[in-house]
Amino acid sequence: MNKAILIGNLTRDPELRTLPNGASVCTFTIAINRKFVNQQGVREADFLNIVAWRQLGENCARYLTKGRKVGVVGSIQTRSYDAQDGSKRYVTEIVADDIEFLSSQQDGGQARTGNVPPPPEMPAYGMASGGFTEVEDDELPF
Repeated sequence: MNKAILIGNLTRDPELRTLPNGASVCTFTIAINRKFVNQQGVREADFLNIVAWRQLGENCARYLTKGRKVGVVGSIQTRSYDAQDGSKRYVTEIVADDIEFLSSQQDGGQARTGNVPPPPEMPAYGMASGGFTEVEDDELPF
């Protein structure tokens, strides 16, 4: 089983690229504070690279900015490539299956594409226009 569940803050704005085959890929890094402090009393952080593909990546590039808190569910992937100097480099990253935006735009920066429409109004099923309806204890089924 290969599943990673992470919560952290973006360290930089996401970068969106479109590959020659038309697929979109978005990359960004999140910082995750460690649970304990080190011997000097400083809380260290881990910096993890996140990769989001297609529509998920496009949404990340559109709505996320540096400082926003996100939850990421995905798998850990390690790949290697040959650098320009001829050395072999290894990269470990999280390939996201799902990303939840955990902080509001005001908490972590504004979206770069303009205003985001507000969420739709929730329907008031069986509720009076002023809020909740008064119910007698005898009417409860339990």
